[in-house]
Amino acid sequence: MSDPRIAIIEKRFQKVRRVIAVSSGKGGVGKSMIATALALSLKDRGHSVGLLDLDFTSPATHVILGVEGLYPEEEYGIVPPMAHGLRYMSITHYSVDEPTPLRGEDVSNAIIELLAITRWGELDCLVVDMPPGIGDATLDTIRLIPSIEFIVATTPSRVAFQSVRRLLVLLKDLRVPIIGVCENMVMNPGGYVREEVERLGLEYLASVAYDEEVEEALGDPEALRKTRFYKELDEVSRRL
Repeated sequence: MSDPRIAIIEKRFQKVRRVIAVSSGKGGVGKSMIATALALSLKDRGHSVGLLDLDFTSPATHVILGVEGLYPEEEYGIVPPMAHGLRYMSITHYSVDEPTPLRGEDVSNAIIELLAITRWGELDCLVVDMPPGIGDATLDTIRLIPSIEFIVATTPSRVAFQSVRRLLVLLKDLRVPIIGVCENMVMNPGGYVREEVERLGLEYLASVAYDEEVEEALGDPEALRKTRFYKELDEVSRRL
């Protein structure tokens, strides 16, 4: 028997013009920072933007934005609250920063439920902070969200990029649109990641330098906007 929530999900996204998922092959590459910066930058350019944190294992966008005591409204579903001009939805609205130990079918059920109850309304763009890796959560999101596109984050580490390569190959095999790859935390610029990305026939979006000021800007979007990191991501959003 089919899950009736699946049909509801499609309706939830009818007025969302574009869905951009920010993903990575592994954690620790700055995926959540990139997703948050892109969402803020798109909003600053006059777009109506939502930010959805689907990283159930280690959600971080609420820390980056400094979101506290903010809860969705219930009205024929859930209406995401506004946070710094963004429609914002995260599992932390319900878990209160406690661990969310979900496995297998529980992960799928949680994603389906969150997507089915959330009323985004009319948006130019929804940015999704994805769980890292190529597990069930990633596959479910691809299956459930119409016309989703991916930006994939990596660091210059060859170990990190090997995980990213597997994700990129999976997305290509599934014929999921890939906007490109963003290389983050670059300290000594080199050509390895760019060469590998272009060898896969994909676009290398940016080499984002390591910026120690980012850590100090956590919880303060205005301070984040002044960092070199944000300005380099702003150039990426300009081309989206």
